[in-house]
Amino acid sequence: MDTVVSQESTPSTAPVPSATSGAASGPEHVTVPTHYDAILLAGFGGPEGQDDVIPFLRNVTRGKGIPDERLEEVAHHYRHFGGVSPINDQNRALKAALDAELARRNIDLPVYWGNRNWDPYLKDALVAAHSNGHDTLLAIATSAYSSFSSCRQYREDFASALDAANLTDTVRIDKVRQFFDHRGFIEPFIEGVRAGLTSLLTDIPDLALESEVEILFSTHSIPTADAQLSGPATREFGPGGAYEDQHLAVCRVIMASIQAEFPTAHPISWQLVYQSRSGPASQPWLEPDINDAIETLPAKGTRAVLIVPVGFVSDHMEVMWDLDTEAIETAEKHGLTAIRTQTPGTHPAYVAGLVDLVLERVNGTPVADRSSLTELGPWYDVCRPGCCENRRLGFKPAVAGVAP
Repeated sequence: MDTVVSQESTPSTAPVPSATSGAASGPEHVTVPTHYDAILLAGFGGPEGQDDVIPFLRNVTRGKGIPDERLEEVAHHYRHFGGVSPINDQNRALKAALDAELARRNIDLPVYWGNRNWDPYLKDALVAAHSNGHDTLLAIATSAYSSFSSCRQYREDFASALDAANLTDTVRIDKVRQFFDHRGFIEPFIEGVRAGLTSLLTDIPDLALESEVEILFSTHSIPTADAQLSGPATREFGPGGAYEDQHLAVCRVIMASIQAEFPTAHPISWQLVYQSRSGPASQPWLEPDINDAIETLPAKGTRAVLIVPVGFVSDHMEVMWDLDTEAIETAEKHGLTAIRTQTPGTHPAYVAGLVDLVLERVNGTPVADRSSLTELGPWYDVCRPGCCENRRLGFKPAVAGVAP
């Protein structure tokens, strides 16, 4: 493993709470080598049996006052699969893949896995790390984009877990940057689109890619107000904030690669769509919904749909239910052939990319030498002041970013 400098303890009153010395003052990118004891793999969590479903959903919606009868409306997605979300097994597999890749590169960093909403919890992972003498952690959240729910909330939960474990002034947590435009994250999607289009041409030999195929890049919808607050306020973004702009930038990179591989099918039609809306009808969320988008396609002569889950790192419940079940059914209802492409999961490029992100911080890699395939990145190592505020709840204490 590369030689790194020792790490001094940093007071919790620093501009970036519970941070290592290189990150504590709040630089956009940390370009000094930093010693870490371990990696914290942070997941969302999911139920692993029918009895877990409602308690899990209570955790997810804590503080929102949602009654159990409304939670049961969402619970049927999990109950359809025996009450078991695939996300925990996927994170077990990702942890094992990270362990293997770290060992392959002779990097001596154990991986501790903790979830925000279900066992194993973040607090338990922090306690285990501290008990083993690992007090300087680099976190990897299983989310690639910037928004409250996909970045800031993880950072708030790190702070809450430190407080609950009474480790706020003992354990340091930095976090790798949002990796939406890292090559390791994007390559599996390019492979998936390539394979999907090839499969469609095999199944429908007379299919015209340039006029009869629609590529739907799908991601989780969020409230429009939250989307507008995603990313730092000091940068200008479109009406969907950094969250939407990051997705669009990734889509453009994927399509540029695909168009080069299918030069006779130029241009292939595509759009960014949204899924998994859960808020009241009166609250604006990012649109169009994927099912609404599918319904419009036959009128323009579309015969086949390629669904690309570009907002997701693995095949968890929103992919299995909202895409593999509902969206595919909508496509079939309207006479369309539909294929859903792969998520990164444990793809070797993705796993290697996550380790590359770790080494960026270990080695203090200069910004110019970091993998970044869009004009928006590489994203910040230390989140900027006020980044990704929750408009309804405001700011809670968070780590890995300049307060608030």
